[in-house]
Amino acid sequence: MDALLPIIVQIVTGVIGGQAVGAAIKQAAMGQLPKIISGAVGGVAGGQILGSLLGADPAAAGALGGMLGDAVGGVGGGAILTAIVGAVMGAMNKR
Repeated sequence: MDALLPIIVQIVTGVIGGQAVGAAIKQAAMGQLPKIISGAVGGVAGGQILGSLLGADPAAAGALGGMLGDAVGGVGGGAILTAIVGAVMGAMNKR
């Protein structure tokens, strides 16, 4: 369960970040499914990248510090990937 909790936090916060960016970017016609998937994938990727950049060991950082890093990385990664997917989908719709 200890290994699964960070991934769950990253997925949930990634979806939240993706939904926020999807609502802000109105020019890209994105449905809910692309926002959810890109947010979840971006959240996991962002959380993993942030964790590797910080070199954070979950045992050393403590439970709260590790979850906070997972949440920040998840929101950021979900938002960034959703914005990229939205831009690509918007460009494809203009063709």
